[in-house]
Amino acid sequence: MIKYKLVCKNCNLVFDSWFASSNEYERLYKKNLLKCHNCNSIKVSKTLMAPNTISKKKKSNNDYEIKKIKNINKEIKKFQKFIKNNFNYVGENFAYEARSIHYNKKKSKGIYGSVSKKEIKELKEEGISIESIPWIEKKDN
Repeated sequence: MIKYKLVCKNCNLVFDSWFASSNEYERLYKKNLLKCHNCNSIKVSKTLMAPNTISKKKKSNNDYEIKKIKNINKEIKKFQKFIKNNFNYVGENFAYEARSIHYNKKKSKGIYGSVSKKEIKELKEEGISIESIPWIEKKDN
């Protein structure tokens, strides 16, 4: 398959069209089977095209994506700071502590820590409300 940028010489519309091969384009062109979908003119031909290349050296598609990722990381860090200031860190004991709070109805400041996918599923099945958020370690900054 090959894609060509075509131009209608009658209404100056520029549009893209796919062909099985360059030979197929030439065959349709010679038989006057190419038509403008705007004005139905058969005065349609290829126009200049710039190839779409991908550089292996390029780390991101554009500056906008880099800026977007930095903004997302900045927001995650804000959440992390809020959580660290307002919740108790329980580390790997999160599932145990969450059950303790839930079943013993004890008042708690709130907790955060690490939990496996299996433990998340089990906690939710027990009716224990938990939230999962992305966490950026300092080494990833």
